[in-house]
Amino acid sequence: MEQEKQHSALKVIIAGGGTGGHVFPAIAIAAALKKKVYDARILFVGAKGRMEMRKVPEAGFHIIGLDIAGLQRRLTWKNILLPWKLIKSIRGAKKIVKRFKPDVVIGVGGYASGPLLWAAAKEKIPVLIQEQNSYPGLTNRLLGKKADKICVAYGDMDKYFPKQKLYITGNPIREEVVEIDGKRQQALEYFKLSGEGPVLLVTGGSLGARTINESVAAHLKSLTDQGIRVIWQTGSTYFKDAKRLQQQLTNRNQLAVRQFINRMDYAYAAADLVVSRAGAIAVSELCVIRKPAILIPSPNVAEDHQTKNAMALVNQHAAVMIKDVQAREKLGEEIVSLIFDDERMHKLKEKMAGLSYRNAAEVIAGVALSIVRTNYKVVNGQG
Repeated sequence: MEQEKQHSALKVIIAGGGTGGHVFPAIAIAAALKKKVYDARILFVGAKGRMEMRKVPEAGFHIIGLDIAGLQRRLTWKNILLPWKLIKSIRGAKKIVKRFKPDVVIGVGGYASGPLLWAAAKEKIPVLIQEQNSYPGLTNRLLGKKADKICVAYGDMDKYFPKQKLYITGNPIREEVVEIDGKRQQALEYFKLSGEGPVLLVTGGSLGARTINESVAAHLKSLTDQGIRVIWQTGSTYFKDAKRLQQQLTNRNQLAVRQFINRMDYAYAAADLVVSRAGAIAVSELCVIRKPAILIPSPNVAEDHQTKNAMALVNQHAAVMIKDVQAREKLGEEIVSLIFDDERMHKLKEKMAGLSYRNAAEVIAGVALSIVRTNYKVVNGQG
């Protein structure tokens, strides 16, 4: 029901970014808020030089960049500048909060999230954390004490956060990539795959993943000789090598090589089995589409988040995990063992279904609105 009281425009800051795993959920939450509160003013705050500074304006939202970076795990002179950048970013965050006067601040993770949430909490502004991983980073663990609500994608998160603040919402995902029903034949034609065998999708994220690419390359001939059709997203650095390998195959039309896949809905629709890294959003997408997966966590992420994401599924018998250091040796054998085992594939699908959450962005937007203290106009009674 619409509120009849005089209202001011709802003002929201969404802070964070750095990777697609943070940026795309943030944009999805912003879009969900605009659906619920049509005249909401939404300001993004990101890190200068990171992908959010490009992607957010492309999505139609305004963004301000802070001069902030994270701690480099290798020895580098950049770490010397970190304390100065942190102090500077906190000052910048305070100025943004005081000038914009948000009704709520949502942190999605990434470098800019910490300073903004800290500044908002100091000003007694309601704060919501959207934690995407099964193991939260240090910043979110610290800020959890100051947050009003914490939206998570996994159970058992009361190990890290106060239980009364938790909402299990799942992760916001790109709806256009999980709408796959009835698209399989169209997808096979899109990738120009011939043959009748099962389809393997291999993806290492938008930049590719060297271990996954080299592991697939080592077993590619054996896989295609056994009738397996392969959609292989290589990233930019391995694309030419993969195309060269394709030309050496006698059944080269069983392989589709792409530097980047623009139609992930088609890739998911065609796939019977997926080999992927274990980023939070990739895992959430796989659960929603219920595709059996072999997860190879990246060893190059903070606090080994991807291994913990993968294990959250493995412990529920919903996915298979291979360690990065073992992939070159084990991946080919595991693909063949799994993709031709209908019973095992079916069991993985069943378990994945129990871990999937749809409409996470809308639910998170609703939780954010529930902690706002000012009056605002609701669209279609959805606030």
